[in-house]
Amino acid sequence: MSTLNPAGWRPEMTSGEAGAGGVPATFTGNRALMLEEPLIFEIGTRETTGVDFDEVAEDFDLGPLTRSAPIGLAGLSESETVRHYTRLSRQNYAIDLGLFPLGSCTMKHNPRLNEKVARMAGFGDVHPLQPQETVQGALAVIHELADWLVKLTGMASVAMSPKAGAHGELCGILCIKAALEARGEDRRVLLVPESAHGTNPATAAFAGFTVEGIPATSEGRVDSDALIARLGPDVAGVMITNPNTCGLFERDMKKISDAVHAAGGYVYCDGANFNAIVGRVRPGDLGVDAMHINLHKTFSTPHGGGGPGSGPVVLSAALAPYAPLPVVKPVDGKLRLVEEENAADHQPDSFGRMTAFHGQMGMFTRALTYILSHGSDGLRQVAEDAVLNANYVLRSLDDVLEAPFGASGPCMHEALFSDRGLADGFSTNDIAKGLIDEGYHPMTVYFPLVVHGAMLVEPTETESLDVLDQFIGALRSLAIRAKQGDEALKTAPHFAPRARLDETLAARKPVLSWQGE
Repeated sequence: MSTLNPAGWRPEMTSGEAGAGGVPATFTGNRALMLEEPLIFEIGTRETTGVDFDEVAEDFDLGPLTRSAPIGLAGLSESETVRHYTRLSRQNYAIDLGLFPLGSCTMKHNPRLNEKVARMAGFGDVHPLQPQETVQGALAVIHELADWLVKLTGMASVAMSPKAGAHGELCGILCIKAALEARGEDRRVLLVPESAHGTNPATAAFAGFTVEGIPATSEGRVDSDALIARLGPDVAGVMITNPNTCGLFERDMKKISDAVHAAGGYVYCDGANFNAIVGRVRPGDLGVDAMHINLHKTFSTPHGGGGPGSGPVVLSAALAPYAPLPVVKPVDGKLRLVEEENAADHQPDSFGRMTAFHGQMGMFTRALTYILSHGSDGLRQVAEDAVLNANYVLRSLDDVLEAPFGASGPCMHEALFSDRGLADGFSTNDIAKGLIDEGYHPMTVYFPLVVHGAMLVEPTETESLDVLDQFIGALRSLAIRAKQGDEALKTAPHFAPRARLDETLAARKPVLSWQGE
């Protein structure tokens, strides 16, 4: 057993004595079902292994693969290993435990039907190198999903291979770049409003463009007059997030698109917030030329912690010829992948390939299952319920938390607050840490950057009135405590597996390895 005891127990203690922080100590460091879990290096030893291996001859040599020194890993049995990771998983918050206020941007409910279909042998066992004749069903899934995405967005075509949001942004910008090169034009500037997602300027710069910012108005929307005034022969286009990062719909979108097109540019729309308008608004009708769709947000495929994601890019007729390979198309009565060897016949102007294979098959299967189970009317209701829930949260809390754009009209699926108005010394961070004690994962904090101490809440469409009321009550109580100067809030969380960390020190001096004794 580990000699490490975070609860502060000492052999001379009696059961009633206090450990660290004044909490009664236990011998194990556990608090009932809240199990304390040391590092894996503190559980096992480096001299043992949980698996029996035959002795290796001393002269056994694998060349450069032969290990010259002990590997230094802790040796655990199977049961110890399983228990370690199970205990750690109990300290994690999940959508299956309760409302996740980061919503569609990080976690929304994933229907189990999606998982069942994705695990069917015909989908779960396919391999990207199989002969195309043997995977016609998988290609049909990609083709049908593509058809839905085109119809839902009012666009001309879709590139399915991009792996996630920023990858999709790059795909769209490369399509714009290819279209400009085909016209013989060297436009090097992309305009990015302050209300756009932060990946937009990063993507533009990565693709070789110069980024110029466009200010936002006092109501949190792009200053369309300033944008239009900047258009000229050097501007390749605009990257605009709609609904934007402030949780608002850009009402001047069509006006902006018409002006950009008249000036010879293209319109890229960040579709990360498509969840708020799916079935209600078709971006193609607003003059959008390219838009990525996060299947892992809008169409409910599990993600978080870095993946998996999927970011198909819908394209206007002007950009469709430049879409990346591969593309699934009907050829001679069968679905075929258009790749480099047959691109000249079916996609001659493609800018090339972005990924090794065809895209995220598991995400395609889940997304199509979600779409077919909802139907067009159900998808419309998804957007309506998400927007309704967000506005309910906004109006239920705007008397105790500042809503910087509360007067700008209804929000979309995100309710935005700031920490202005809290007592001196209290901030968004205190509210977020207090939410952990209340049993919730914190909302998105300090983003968007245009709002001081931002708190961005996305309740999603699947939360009931009772669940929303409980969350609102918890957040309201924290706001009142912060306004009243409750010092206990500044040291929250008090009931979590770990106390508040010094995040500045952790960022500047991270411990990236365990040396041990």
